[in-house]
Amino acid sequence: MRFSLLPKDSTFFDLFNEGGRNTVRAATILDEMMGTWPDDKGLAREILLTEQEGDRLTHDIIKRLNSTFVTPIDREDIYGLATKLDDVVDYIEEAADFLGLYKIEAPMSQALELTSILVASCEQLAAGLENLSSFKDLDKYWIEIHRLENEGDRVSRDAVASLFSDGIDPMVVIRWKDIFAVLEKAIDATETAAHILEGIVIKNS
Repeated sequence: MRFSLLPKDSTFFDLFNEGGRNTVRAATILDEMMGTWPDDKGLAREILLTEQEGDRLTHDIIKRLNSTFVTPIDREDIYGLATKLDDVVDYIEEAADFLGLYKIEAPMSQALELTSILVASCEQLAAGLENLSSFKDLDKYWIEIHRLENEGDRVSRDAVASLFSDGIDPMVVIRWKDIFAVLEKAIDATETAAHILEGIVIKNS
């Protein structure tokens, strides 16, 4: 009869749903920014706003967690999921910052591949979060996120290898290595969030 003891309050699920959509917004803007760089069009400012929205959502989730006696899912999972969603958007903002700080002249093709993979991974994560309250049929989302993370690893390795094989200026190599690393961290964070989703489903099945 465990289900009868669970609170009916859906606020945590609603906040996670918002958080998932926010990661998609941030990743989509970064993908557009990477594709049109160096023509910023104010996209860096838009990404900053999504980062601030992510901070607000994380704050709201943790504040509610600290004031709620009985939660619909384990407390550590709520905290872990909130933290990972925040990480995704933080890494996205960091990547956007690097484009300007490092005075990148034009995007590398592998960077565009990575931002495209990141968008797809965030979309899968958001879809999983949208259906989290059912605790059912979520495996397709974390399976696809895992596949995308593997694809991101492959692209990132190829990108770094190309930096050292094309006689590129060492300073450019260092800058792009940083950008590729933070893009990979963003994708990795979506997979970690997916692992948490999987754990939640197992505990509530």
